[in-house]
Amino acid sequence: MTFWEYSPAPESAAVANLQARYRMFVDGEFTDGRGEPLKTLNPATGEPFAEVSTAAPSDVDAAVRAARRAHEDVWAPMPGSERAKYLFRIARLVQERARELAVLETLDNGKPIKESRDFDVPAAAAHFFHHAGWADKLGYAGFGPDPRPLGVAAGVIPWNFPLLMLAWKVAPALACGNTVVLKPAETTPLTALVFADICLQAGLPAGVVNILPGAGDVGAGLVAHPGVDKVAFTGSTAVGKQIQRELAGSGKRLTLELGGKAANVVFDDAPLDEAVEGVVNGVFFNQGEVCCAGSRLLVQESVAEALLAKLRARIGTLRVGDPMDKNTDVGAINSAEQLDRITELAAAGEAEGAQRWSSRCPLPEKGFFFAPTVFTDVQQSMRIAREEVFGPVLSVLTFRTPDEAISKANNTPYGLSAGIWTEKGSRAQWAAQRIRAGVVWANTFNRFDPSAAFGGYQESGFGREGGRAGLEAYLDF
Repeated sequence: MTFWEYSPAPESAAVANLQARYRMFVDGEFTDGRGEPLKTLNPATGEPFAEVSTAAPSDVDAAVRAARRAHEDVWAPMPGSERAKYLFRIARLVQERARELAVLETLDNGKPIKESRDFDVPAAAAHFFHHAGWADKLGYAGFGPDPRPLGVAAGVIPWNFPLLMLAWKVAPALACGNTVVLKPAETTPLTALVFADICLQAGLPAGVVNILPGAGDVGAGLVAHPGVDKVAFTGSTAVGKQIQRELAGSGKRLTLELGGKAANVVFDDAPLDEAVEGVVNGVFFNQGEVCCAGSRLLVQESVAEALLAKLRARIGTLRVGDPMDKNTDVGAINSAEQLDRITELAAAGEAEGAQRWSSRCPLPEKGFFFAPTVFTDVQQSMRIAREEVFGPVLSVLTFRTPDEAISKANNTPYGLSAGIWTEKGSRAQWAAQRIRAGVVWANTFNRFDPSAAFGGYQESGFGREGGRAGLEAYLDF
């Protein structure tokens, strides 16, 4: 057999137009925050490469007041057709600056450049294009003839898809006539701040979008601010529960997109080669740092051995390393803290009796990296089968009957996503109707579209983002 070695194909970091210092964005201006500045690290090296000013409570108050003024004086009274023009401009500017955004996202987050380039940035632009189309059609969306914006929307987003999660929050809010105060994740604030510059380029009125970098205290202050009418949070289930307790009885609208422990179910009639690709994409895309990652593989006993042999062979071809190399398949874990969490859960899997297999790929000496790992002989009571790893770790369980597959798939407090692999359409429909998850893919995984709603049940949160259904969370009717 011939083995091909890939020569390095690095993207240029200079494309990102890195600055030594970034400032928060309030009321149409970049300004120094009154909080303690933070250093953002490159996960591939573990070294700091930019300083970011952060918000203090007074900055949060100033941003919310600016958003309120913009909402009442400019944005809400503006005809939807005019708001649409701004969203179209933003979408086009995201496209024009796509390479800059992709490189910056990879440097700040650690994900492979080909994922930032081919998925994150195009999907973010697509969300702005899609919601621009809704801005003058809200009266026909099924929420009454004259739906109204809520007011000031607070968005708190995670570090795994910084720019895309921004688009998921900002695009529908603006299309519906709300103004936004956004708190990006502490470890990945940079593309949000470049997005603020895009808002200036687009001529967006001052105060319509405000960006407040900082740690969890900034997000907590924003969520609790009495001037906020709606909170949209994507992140951990623990923090989501805390936010829900905080807002109970306040009258604020809330949507939560939280954790997941998705089942990828492979029946004995599935095309195994296609299923293997779907499993690999489901759990190793973005280093497994995906809320809807297919981290539980449920495979029918009669094909388990054959599927696992193909799966190990395929995983062995994945290239782990420099995220800026266009050949890299699995990049760096976002932070040392997250790497410690993954390492701890992998050790727990071994301690509880699961059989560990890890790719023999060489790992860089610097930075935060973890080899793609598969656990077999997994029991449903094990931590790796119950807890969200948020890393490149797959737990394999087997089943004999379709009913057993559904029972095991639903044996989780989460309910965000699932995958089904079978050649029979009737079986796919049967399983999809019985799996308790907000999104169920058939013979594919991790397929997203701005016109399709996304969201979960149980401890995966509530509310939907994307499509017509996603508008509901930003409208009063």
